[in-house]
Amino acid sequence: MDYPIFKILTTFFLFALTAIAEILGCYFPYLILNQGRSHWLWLPTVLSLAIFVWLLTLHPTASGRIYAAYGGIYIFSALMWLRYVDQVMLSRWDVLGGAIVLIGAAIIIMQPQGLIR
Repeated sequence: MDYPIFKILTTFFLFALTAIAEILGCYFPYLILNQGRSHWLWLPTVLSLAIFVWLLTLHPTASGRIYAAYGGIYIFSALMWLRYVDQVMLSRWDVLGGAIVLIGAAIIIMQPQGLIR
C-alpha cells in the first residue's frame, strides 16, 4: 500500500484544527458560566463553533468513518489541552489511552479505501 505522506499529514492536521476549534467553543462558555469570566467571551465562542462547523465541511466525506477517526484525534487533543492549558499532569492511563486512540485513528485513516486514497 502506498500512503502519500502529505495526504496523511494534511488529514491529521485538519482533524487537529477541527478538534481545537471544538474545544475552544466549549471552553469559553465554561469560563463564562463556571468561573464568572467576562461575557465578551461569547463572541469567540460563536466564532470557534462557526470555524468548527466550517472545518467539518473540509473533510473528505461526511461519514461515520470520518467522525470515528476524528474522535480519536479529538480525544488526544483534549488530553493535550488538559496537560498544557489546564496544567494537569497526565496519568499513565491518560497517556496509554491517548496512544491507543491515535493508533486507532491512524488505522481508520490509512485503511484500504479509507480516508487517504
